[in-house]
Amino acid sequence: REVNDDTIRCYVLQSAKNFKTSWIELGQALYAVWKDKTYKEWGYREFEGYTTKEIGIRKTTALKLMRSYVYLEDEEPRLLDQGEVHDTDAKKVPDYEAVNVLRMAKDKEKTKQIKPDEYNKLKDKVLNQGIDFRSARQDLTTMIKRHQELDPEEARVNNRRQVIRRFVSNLRSAKQELETLKLLPADLIKQADDLIDKLEVCLH
Repeated sequence: REVNDDTIRCYVLQSAKNFKTSWIELGQALYAVWKDKTYKEWGYREFEGYTTKEIGIRKTTALKLMRSYVYLEDEEPRLLDQGEVHDTDAKKVPDYEAVNVLRMAKDKEKTKQIKPDEYNKLKDKVLNQGIDFRSARQDLTTMIKRHQELDPEEARVNNRRQVIRRFVSNLRSAKQELETLKLLPADLIKQADDLIDKLEVCLH
C-alpha cells in the first residue's frame, strides 16, 4: 500500500503528540497506584520495586512524574482535560521535568524565597513558551540566588525551616514504619513523637 507524504506527516505529528502527552497519563496512573498502594496487591512490598521491575523506571523518575502531574492537577487542570490533552498541539504540552522545576518554584514562592512575579514569569516560560527543564532550572537558581543576596537573613531563616520540615517528614515516616513493624519499644516511639512536636514548634 502506497503511503503519501501527507499520511507520513500526520503520523509523525500524532506520534509527537503521544510522546508529549503520555507522561501526563503515566503520572496520573502512577499517582493512583502509589496513593492506593495497589502495587502491594501485585506482589510488590515497595513502590520502588514496582516501578523498577514492572515499569522499568527509577523511583526518582516516578516521583517526578507524579509530582508534576499533581502540580498540573492543582495549578493547571485545563491541561489535564482528557479532550485537550489528546487534541492539543504537542508543543503546548510541557515537558514533565520542566513542570517539576515549576512545582519547586511554586514551593519557593510560598516560602518567600522567590517573588510571585518571578514565579509567574517562569510559569509562562514553561507552560506557554515551552522552555526545557535545564533553562527552567537555571532561571529558578538565578531567582533564588538573587533573593538570597537581597535578604541573606530571611534566606537563612527559610533554609532553616526547609531543613527542619524535611527532617520532620523523614522522622515521621520512619517512626510510623518502626511502630507498625514493632521494631522499637513504646517509650522510644513516644520520644520520637515528642521530638517531632518540638521540631514543629520551631517552624512557627
